[in-house]
Amino acid sequence: MSILRAFNIGVSGLGATGSAVSVNGDNIANAGTTGFKYSRPEFQDVLATSLKGIDGGDQYGAGTQIAHIKTVMSQGDIARTDNLTDLAINGEGFFAVRGSFGMAYTRDGSMHFDKDGNLVNSDGYRVMGFMADDDGRITGRMDAISVDGVVIPAKSTSEARFLLNLDTRSAIREFDINDVDNTANFTHSGTFYDSMGTARQVTLAYNKIGPTSWQYRALVDGEDLGREEGSFVEAARGRLVFNDSGRLQEEIEETNGFVFEDGLGPLTIKLDFGDSLSEGGTGVSATTQFGSENQITRLTQNGYQAANLGSLSFDEKGKLVAVYTNGISKDLAQIAIAKFENENELFKMGKNLFRESRRSGQPTMGTAGVWGRGEILSRSLELSNVDIAKEFVSLMTNQRNFTANTKSLTTADEMLQEVLSIKR
Repeated sequence: MSILRAFNIGVSGLGATGSAVSVNGDNIANAGTTGFKYSRPEFQDVLATSLKGIDGGDQYGAGTQIAHIKTVMSQGDIARTDNLTDLAINGEGFFAVRGSFGMAYTRDGSMHFDKDGNLVNSDGYRVMGFMADDDGRITGRMDAISVDGVVIPAKSTSEARFLLNLDTRSAIREFDINDVDNTANFTHSGTFYDSMGTARQVTLAYNKIGPTSWQYRALVDGEDLGREEGSFVEAARGRLVFNDSGRLQEEIEETNGFVFEDGLGPLTIKLDFGDSLSEGGTGVSATTQFGSENQITRLTQNGYQAANLGSLSFDEKGKLVAVYTNGISKDLAQIAIAKFENENELFKMGKNLFRESRRSGQPTMGTAGVWGRGEILSRSLELSNVDIAKEFVSLMTNQRNFTANTKSLTTADEMLQEVLSIKR
């Protein structure tokens, strides 16, 4: 009977709109949940009955149902915080965390280091990233991020680079190691580190030996060799050859062997004076011989003392950077970002976590800013993408639809009462 069909249709409307109100309520309840993504109910009509069979037309509707509850992965607002381990993704992608359940994914970047130095989220699940090697280069090896130790071991100097100008107007001089100040055309000093990380002062002396040729010597203070303070011992020697334009044509190493007292020497320290023409350089981004004063413009070397961890920070690429008390900074790891082909079909696990499903596809892991992945903002959190005003309007609409469906039930009930009263 059509009246009974009307009851079933009204009940389907009540069930569907009641479920929609539940979705609205869940969205409103999570308006303050970090990284939360709101859901949207999608309605479908139920298979109808046709009076004409397969010819179509003249069909009775059978009500409605919620066919899908779609998670909307739009970007939430970014809020700044004071916690250096708070991270937000601005764009596509998810943080990957590992727990007893396996791998899960989240937009909630509320993280901290636990007592064992592991980077974890608020529930203690370990955050995944790409590890760095001993030289601070990020590799493709993915693992849970951890700060294993707070001490960086000493590193001896193996290479030093100098950029300077040697005055072409200088006179040719005969060098005397016992009277460096008066016999060298130009001197400067630099700090190198021996095999134990001890700072050693090295003096570089330069002497013009021809119109376009200079002799350089690396001199170690005698005190560092257990000798008289102020005396010098030659540790390395070589020649710098320039072309007629004052550009570095070639650098020729003659001897090299640094020995320090109490060090596990001797050390061979490569002395680099820039990219010479013979090395394929321009000869200008290097030591030059121009008609201006002798002066050094840059001195760098790769050694350092042992040091303790001073601070940690994340950059815009999600790299975890450690700064040590000796001024050395080193990349330890880089946050891994998971990307899905169909992120709207991820399975919600609770606790701000998602899990892959058959419809979402498997994640591809990469780093921030690569192949469509968003950038990472440190000291920031992504807020819920729930629009309260929009949810209230949807809530009122669903309430109105619910009330309308009750009217169809009461109307059908009154009609059925009329039918039942015919016998009387």
